[in-house]
Amino acid sequence: MASVPAAQPLVHRLRDLVDRVRRVTDSPWLTHLARAGLIAYGAVHLLIAFLALRMSLGLRGADADQTGALLTVAAGPGGEFLLVAIGLGMLSLALWQAAEVLLWWHGLLDPEHRVHTAVVCAKCLAKGAVYGVLGLTALLFAAGFVYEADERLRDLTEETLLIPGGALLIGTVAAGVVGVGIYTFVRGCTGGFMRDIDLPAAPDRWEPVIEALGRIGYLAKGIAFGLVGVLLWRAAASADASTATGLDGAMTAIAGVDAGPWLLGGVAAGFAAFGVYALARARYPDRDPSQ
Repeated sequence: MASVPAAQPLVHRLRDLVDRVRRVTDSPWLTHLARAGLIAYGAVHLLIAFLALRMSLGLRGADADQTGALLTVAAGPGGEFLLVAIGLGMLSLALWQAAEVLLWWHGLLDPEHRVHTAVVCAKCLAKGAVYGVLGLTALLFAAGFVYEADERLRDLTEETLLIPGGALLIGTVAAGVVGVGIYTFVRGCTGGFMRDIDLPAAPDRWEPVIEALGRIGYLAKGIAFGLVGVLLWRAAASADASTATGLDGAMTAIAGVDAGPWLLGGVAAGFAAFGVYALARARYPDRDPSQ
């Protein structure tokens, strides 16, 4: 392709470069890999649901969180191969999702649309980061570097509490986690997640089923993440790292209240619903967060 004339404004050169990169990220092969990542993402949530259900029945095994799900995969037949496949699929999904910024970045140059564009780009990058972390974790597990998320979180919390302003930092992170939980819960209430599905490509009869599964899944995840944030805030307020916990700890906290097994069973059903929703999204993917 002919080079851009040197006299052309820098913004035009940048647009041309971004358009070239975006054409790569829009390629069919990356879309297929992203679909594989969505299938892996759904499978991980189904495994979390299974582990949470075991916990509700009083059976303990791997932690009911992402790392516990990956450890369950690792312990099964062909575990190392499956972890590599999950990792590569999730990293492809992260790239596919984050690359949507390439479509919207020029809106940052327009004062009238700058705020909306910044929100859209932040959503794209946040989703990409979530997928990327899970993908890297799967590859680390495949390479033999195994850890448990809850234990690692407690260690990080304890180390942070020892530094000046550590409690404030943890409290800020906790507020962010609660915010994510609220956002996830509200998204389940409003049905905004349906913009991630290519509805015109899906049969009309499946639309209400997909929406119902997504609503249940997002509501359950919102409650779980909100509880994680609350427990992390308690750790900051009390300077007690033992109360800091991740998703598995939140599941344990739910199980410990009156009617806990029933509530935890409901949360497990919610995560299972989200897993099936993710599989539907893999069948009819749409990454456009513009609205």
